[in-house]
Amino acid sequence: MSSPKTSDRPGTRTLDRPPRASAVHVDKTYPLWFYIPGAVVYLALFITPTLFSFYFAFTRWTLFKATFIGFDNFVLFFQEPGLIGSLKNTLVYGFTTSAAKVVLGMLLAVVLSAPIIARGYLRSVTFFPVLVSAVGVGITFQVLLDPFHGVVNAAITFFTHADGPGWLTNPAIALLSVAAIDVWKGVGLATLIYIAGIAAIPNEYFEAARVDGASAFQMFRNIILPLSFPATSTVITLSLIGGLRSFDLIWTTTQGGPGFSSDVIASVIYKNYQAGFYGLSTAGNVILFIVVTAIIYPLSRWMNRRETVL
Repeated sequence: MSSPKTSDRPGTRTLDRPPRASAVHVDKTYPLWFYIPGAVVYLALFITPTLFSFYFAFTRWTLFKATFIGFDNFVLFFQEPGLIGSLKNTLVYGFTTSAAKVVLGMLLAVVLSAPIIARGYLRSVTFFPVLVSAVGVGITFQVLLDPFHGVVNAAITFFTHADGPGWLTNPAIALLSVAAIDVWKGVGLATLIYIAGIAAIPNEYFEAARVDGASAFQMFRNIILPLSFPATSTVITLSLIGGLRSFDLIWTTTQGGPGFSSDVIASVIYKNYQAGFYGLSTAGNVILFIVVTAIIYPLSRWMNRRETVL
């Protein structure tokens, strides 16, 4: 049996201490059965419908019959006269709405995380549009932005004595107008995610910055901005996927018009489905799935690596 350690000073003795509990490795591996419910839900709600959609994209199908026709649906879909324009509109809409939600969501979260008056009420007002259906939002703004009788143009005419623009009827700005409505509707969710991200930052960072005499902008740039990057990553991923797949708000407000100026891939798919070309619309959905995956997957990998570095 080994003798206890003694110090150099006579008359004193220091006993060996057992290792602290925090130093003991704890195995956090969950048993296999723990993953089964989630795997079943994922298989039923994602994998199975995806595989069926890939299969039906190669068929000419109705509710009662499906005939395999190979790549004909994809060839026909790529021959759509407005496909290139709709693809461009999809990218513009997706990236514009995502960038706006990231910037506005971050700024609103910083303000609504500060000790201001009626903070809870202001948070509720900011988040409320998320709860409203896209159809209801589209119809409401269709009335508000009417170029002749809408409230917005009436206010512009009252204050400037000039006619307001055709927000949803001018081909040059129709898509951006719908994008602005989308940002108004969805920025509340982005703000909520950012508030949670800011709340997770330890308060010691802010206290140390105040001791060093840092300004509010310096704390935002050096503390909030880098340490809330996981929230930024989440907002970018969700808003970009939603923007690239957006359909209901666009269809409710402009139906892809005027002309094809606000057509996106999702609205082209719906028009084919509406015309009874179910296989063609399914092929379009597969193409949209591939486009979204090709954009989101490498972006998510890059953001995950950046989170690891931070």
